[in-house]
Amino acid sequence: MFMYKVGVIGDKDTVLAFKALGLGTFAAVSPEEAKKTLRALVREKYAVIFITEQIASQMEDMIEEYQNEILPAIILIPNNQGSLGTGMQKIRESVERAIGVDIIFEREGEEN
Repeated sequence: MFMYKVGVIGDKDTVLAFKALGLGTFAAVSPEEAKKTLRALVREKYAVIFITEQIASQMEDMIEEYQNEILPAIILIPNNQGSLGTGMQKIRESVERAIGVDIIFEREGEEN
């Protein structure tokens, strides 16, 4: 049986938490290192790649290259310092593109 691989790219402290879950963890301290890691994970057929918002903000052009591909699914997550809001914005844009309307509502008291 074939199992899809899942990886996490981000700062050392954030990716360490995912190691306990059995995910492939890849610490990156620079955008160049993160880009190199992303290319390697794509070549190795990772199906889902989580990237911290902070790292992703420095490599948006490369992430956009994979936006319309079925695999890998690239999902932005907050790091251990908190969220920049870009992960939720990307999900909102994907849902709106897929069904034509924004169905994701903010909880009361949260900003867009």
